[in-house]
Amino acid sequence: MQPSLHIKTKILPGNKIEIEIPEAAIGDAVDVFVILPEKPASKRGSAVEMIEQIRSKRQFRSAEDIDKQLQEERDSWDS
Repeated sequence: MQPSLHIKTKILPGNKIEIEIPEAAIGDAVDVFVILPEKPASKRGSAVEMIEQIRSKRQFRSAEDIDKQLQEERDSWDS
């Protein structure tokens, strides 16, 4: 079985990584495997889905109800 190393490192500026392998000699060929961390699935939906979700939570009012509220607001201005 071939020897292997498990090294954790951070991504450096420029999306680069740097690793040190003391057991290797300069010029040795090595295989490098990069396993990216799992990221949670995006919870973002489409704009249409967001609008539908907002609409489903709102109570729709009749035109008469809105007109009444507007008139009450206008009447309060005269006071």
